[in-house]
Amino acid sequence: MLALIALGTNLPFQGNGGAELLMQAVAALAKGGLPVSACSSVWESEAWPSGSRQPNYFNAVVAVDAGGRAPETLFQQLLAIEAAFGRERGERWGPRTLDLDLLAMEGAVGGFGDITLPHPRMHERSFVLLPLAEVAADWVHPVLGQTPAEMLAILPPETRPWVVAKLG
Repeated sequence: MLALIALGTNLPFQGNGGAELLMQAVAALAKGGLPVSACSSVWESEAWPSGSRQPNYFNAVVAVDAGGRAPETLFQQLLAIEAAFGRERGERWGPRTLDLDLLAMEGAVGGFGDITLPHPRMHERSFVLLPLAEVAADWVHPVLGQTPAEMLAILPPETRPWVVAKLG
């Protein structure tokens, strides 16, 4: 079963940050039994919300084979990987060593325990939609009926991140 996962970081962990940290996270996904079938570039963007005075974020999206996992099971596995990378949940939209967001899973729409699929705010975030378009350009949001490019076209261009590295 295909799952789309957004990766983000703006704090180093064990001396690694940015694209290097995201590459380590991709390796952790694979090691955790989530074979990666596609990786986007790494995109850098100013911290959100604007004016938060945080370091810039580095973001990417990967497509993985979730096997027979249920959405809640996969979500819990992603939380465990975040914790292994030193993620501490404090303030909302605060800085983080690693953020793994389950964007969508094949055939899953609605609430599943602590998670809603597809991700309820993905269509508002160019730092998600640009890498998503690289990995799954033909994917159609099951609720909005739009591709990543169509959702991105609605967003203001001044919020756009820029490519800094390639993951795969």
